[in-house]
Amino acid sequence: MEKEVIGLGALNYDVLYVVERIAKGEEEVGIIDVKKAPGGSAANTIVALARLGVDAGFVGMVGNDEEGELILEEFRKEGVKTRLRKEEGYTGAAIAFVDAIGERALYILPGVNDRLCMEDIDMEFVDRARYLHTSSFVNKKQLEMQCELAKRTKSKLSFSPGMLCFKYELDDLVELIERSAVVFISLKELKFLTIKREDYKRGAEILLNIGAEIVCVTLGERGCYVADSTGESHLIDAYPTDVVDTTGAGDAFAAGFLYGLLHERSIHESGEMGNLVASHCIREYGCRKGLPFKF
Repeated sequence: MEKEVIGLGALNYDVLYVVERIAKGEEEVGIIDVKKAPGGSAANTIVALARLGVDAGFVGMVGNDEEGELILEEFRKEGVKTRLRKEEGYTGAAIAFVDAIGERALYILPGVNDRLCMEDIDMEFVDRARYLHTSSFVNKKQLEMQCELAKRTKSKLSFSPGMLCFKYELDDLVELIERSAVVFISLKELKFLTIKREDYKRGAEILLNIGAEIVCVTLGERGCYVADSTGESHLIDAYPTDVVDTTGAGDAFAAGFLYGLLHERSIHESGEMGNLVASHCIREYGCRKGLPFKF
């Protein structure tokens, strides 16, 4: 059976600490609450799509620990079909600190994510998808693996570089960008990747000129900017909402935008859907709790 979207990326178990404020060096700051849940950028997008009624799957790696089992169980509960390899070792982990205004600091333990390679990927499973949605790994070998996968897959590529923008230069990501049907990127990520450019329109144009068909730049409270290779572009206002935690907002936006594309919507309508799903996400702590179910 054909899947609509298959995700591939680092799988993490998130531990989120709600704090009075983000601590600086030598400071002692109180913890208000602790929340734990499965995470990972592409995985968050896939769960959001599944909640919207999209037939979705995921490819990745977890450790043979309790956190790995919790991630598997969450995918089953959300109706996401998986091809996950279990490996001896620790499941990836993300520790986040979120303050009263929704700002965050994030620490990542890659764990077994760094061991995923082409031999672990079920290409028949991946190639049945209309879109393959990938997000960043920490290790360079996984970046090379993503490039090789982009060459081989028959699916359209949806790429959310995330942390790669801060670790590599634009030239390192050209092979993925030029093969992408959609690139999802935040303004901060775009500025790092295109040498501190303040102009998101020019930054998006650079990615389109490399070969991306559509570029979506998330602008936080200002909404998003979407542009495609035909020259169409739109600045789309965010939906008003009460911001509790911005963690996972970009992942939620990607899900909403892909949902729009899957339903033959324009890039403007898809951008509106992305903003809407993101607005639900940031009303709650964590990446998934606020994600909406089918509208």
